[in-house]
Amino acid sequence: MALRPNSPQSRSDQLAERKAAEDNALLREVDEAVLHDQMMGAAKRFGIPLASAVAAGLLAFGGYLWWHEHREAGLEANSEELVRAIDNLDAGHFDAADKALVPIAEDGTPGAMAAAKLMRAGIALHQGKKDEALKLYSEVAGDKDVPAPYRDIATIRSVAADFDAMKPDDVVAKLKPLAVPGNPWFGSAGELVGAAYLKQGKNDLAGPLFAAIAKDEDVPETLRSRARQLAGLLGFDAITDAETFVKAAENAPSATQAQ
Repeated sequence: MALRPNSPQSRSDQLAERKAAEDNALLREVDEAVLHDQMMGAAKRFGIPLASAVAAGLLAFGGYLWWHEHREAGLEANSEELVRAIDNLDAGHFDAADKALVPIAEDGTPGAMAAAKLMRAGIALHQGKKDEALKLYSEVAGDKDVPAPYRDIATIRSVAADFDAMKPDDVVAKLKPLAVPGNPWFGSAGELVGAAYLKQGKNDLAGPLFAAIAKDEDVPETLRSRARQLAGLLGFDAITDAETFVKAAENAPSATQAQ
């Protein structure tokens, strides 16, 4: 027999449902508060996990970039040595790879030299030799004879490796030109610039930037996922607020202008 709407059991069920809804709402609030605390804590020590994420995604990328461009034509004299070094990296034979890369890095053609130095820098980072890695990245980034993609990736990798030691203003100044929608390095550079904005307390710039990264289908999904979570924690909708980043970035003075 159906229960009457106002029966004791019906009222009890309603109270139980209401209590469950209140409990769920409370749990969501607590969960959001915990996530917010985690995000703010991450902002204070953002360099370590962020550098690791970027390093994992870009290790030996310079070598791959070179190999991809020249695998068909085989125009470079150092192609076999670079491919052999890449194979050693894939197999985890870092010392062997580094030894093979030294002569190319010192006396190769501009593209091969840049690729070798980028790979050697990645190996140095893996082995805890940050100063050596930063020196190699600096050499590639400052070499005007090297194609722009190599110089750009060297700049990003250098900032990722040294993020904790850098001033946020310097991070923004170095990477802001690359951290724009449409740039091939938008995701990687933008994530680092967003982290620098968090350190500066500029959530109004960091949130829309992370939202823009999350919305960009050309950015790797793992990076988009991280950006989407950060954008949400900062109160920005990764679907609808991405366009506000472009306007905010255009109106915000650069670090060099502020100085």
